[in-house]
Amino acid sequence: MTSQRYRLLTLLTCIGMFLVLIAGVLVTNTDSGRGCGTDWPLCNGRFVPAYTVESMVEYSHRMISGLVGLLVGATYLVTHFWKPARNKENLLYAGGSLLFTVMQAILGAMAVVWEQSSLVLALHFGISLFAFTCTWLLYSRVKRETTLDSGQTAARASTKVTAPANLPKALFRSMVAILVYCYVVVYLGAYIRHTSSGGACEGWPLCNGAIVPELSGSVGVAFAHRIAALVLLILVAILAIYVRRVAGKDSELTSIGNKALVLVCLQVLSGGLLSFTLSNEDVYIFTGLLHTIIISALFSMLVLLAIRTRQSSRG
Repeated sequence: MTSQRYRLLTLLTCIGMFLVLIAGVLVTNTDSGRGCGTDWPLCNGRFVPAYTVESMVEYSHRMISGLVGLLVGATYLVTHFWKPARNKENLLYAGGSLLFTVMQAILGAMAVVWEQSSLVLALHFGISLFAFTCTWLLYSRVKRETTLDSGQTAARASTKVTAPANLPKALFRSMVAILVYCYVVVYLGAYIRHTSSGGACEGWPLCNGAIVPELSGSVGVAFAHRIAALVLLILVAILAIYVRRVAGKDSELTSIGNKALVLVCLQVLSGGLLSFTLSNEDVYIFTGLLHTIIISALFSMLVLLAIRTRQSSRG
């Protein structure tokens, strides 16, 4: 094993976990969750399922998840046994990706064999999001290490300063609170998707033509998600401004904070696009994928910001 091969392995694992996320969203958006009946790991009792859209979508998701699971396992083993890669942070990310991958596989199998509530099904996406974030963090760290070792970032390092090593500890605690809140927003969005409540709020940014609609049933759930997303936008904006002030405009932390702010703005806008395409199933599949891609990137960026903040916090 060489550094470049290890970097390639982590990249492939990250891409694979991203594809698992996308495949899972396609299963939900096309109502293919029961495409293989109640059989697992077989599909309707067969190794090669009959050709229907639902069965092919569901079975493709299983195949991708299985292959990526092997990649995740291989990445963990290499990280654990290959001495140059074996450090505390790499093991944390590799171990986290393995743990959450196993958890999502078990939860996915349970959802097929035993019918689960929407509350449990929504949790499946959240676990997949953690698994993707861990693989992305591992690849980002390995890429950074190999690039620095090869001297390719010498020029950029002279213009990009690191964060001061005495940031207020309260900043890290605030980051953790925002991360938890972001996960709640993600979970609420996944719950809406599994309960098909998105159409309860017609129009955007207003809900059914009102600033505050009648908060009953699915309308209340959909409206709560919109308000929660707006609050997240405000929190990330305040965070980005504060990080820029305490860390400096040229610091790595400020760069990450700015990226998070851009992503949360795009997430809100993609939510509006999602509401406008609800009536067109063909387009809705793609806007749903876009919404998922952005929130995955946003959550991962916030986790990275929390890690960098913790490393730079005093005490």
